[in-house]
Amino acid sequence: MKGAVLYGPRDVRFEELDAPRIIKPTDAIIRISATCVCGSDLWPYRGISPITKPTPMGHEYCGIVEEVGSEVRNIRPGQFVIGSFFVSDNTCPHCRAGYQSSCEHRELIGGAQAPLLRVPLADGTLVATPEIPSDDLIPSLLALSDVMGTGWFAADAANVKPGKTVAVVGDGAVGLLGVLSASQMGAGRIIAMSRHEPRQKLAREFGATDIVIERADEGVSRIKELTKGIGADSVLECVGTQEAMMQAIRATRPGGCVGYVGVPHGVELDGQELFFAHVHLHGGPAPVRRFLPELIAMVWNGKIDPGKVFDLGLPLDQVAEGYRAMDERRAIKTLLWP
Repeated sequence: MKGAVLYGPRDVRFEELDAPRIIKPTDAIIRISATCVCGSDLWPYRGISPITKPTPMGHEYCGIVEEVGSEVRNIRPGQFVIGSFFVSDNTCPHCRAGYQSSCEHRELIGGAQAPLLRVPLADGTLVATPEIPSDDLIPSLLALSDVMGTGWFAADAANVKPGKTVAVVGDGAVGLLGVLSASQMGAGRIIAMSRHEPRQKLAREFGATDIVIERADEGVSRIKELTKGIGADSVLECVGTQEAMMQAIRATRPGGCVGYVGVPHGVELDGQELFFAHVHLHGGPAPVRRFLPELIAMVWNGKIDPGKVFDLGLPLDQVAEGYRAMDERRAIKTLLWP
């Protein structure tokens, strides 16, 4: 089979790979129905997170189970399944507490930008849909594998409550789906921070009530202005840079909460400033597995349509163009069809 392999900065190739096989009795092999390029894939693509060898890419996936190991009990061949970018047994103490992305046996999924994928710990990682979905549902179900689950965790970690004011830092797929998540949780006001008109339009469609184009301290001042000097009750940090994190903290009212899910690059916090900010911080790699059953039900019942973040669809053999389009901000998120 052929799949996407990153060789170095801006060097993605679609080349021959060994087809995955069952290695452990808890594995499953799935045939990918759709995969995509993630914003976090752009860190190594741009050389900001260097790689040391050619690396198969992709960690977002959904598809049909083709084969399972001898110890898999709950997942069966023929089911349509979705899984998180971290595998988990879903039984260890961390999993039972709802933090499957910190499972004692976690592994990071890789190589999903290919026709077939091996998923370890299949029973704990994969969740089946009620039946095989129609093609029109697949983009939204794929979004649950990472970006929708991550946006939902950002809102959950930021303690979004009905009627409260929420600000979202970042207008990528995760930030936009953070807007959708906050809306579903009943936020009364949602301030999306974006300079890009197509993303602003989608943010409003997802439930944003205000758009702020300013960044850094100017962005903080604008949020304070909109909230009569108080700040937001909850802020979702969906970027991972120093500027974004400080913007989130400084835009939060005393006693408010920041949910941070952007993979941090060069982020350092000043203890003195944090001490006097009186702001709750919670985040990390999203425990997507915790939310999958609820989110699948919401997509299945037509309550949410997170697949709208995919504004570019390409066949898998054009994966390099998918990366370029996102790198150049010509696309919010690229869907790949095998």
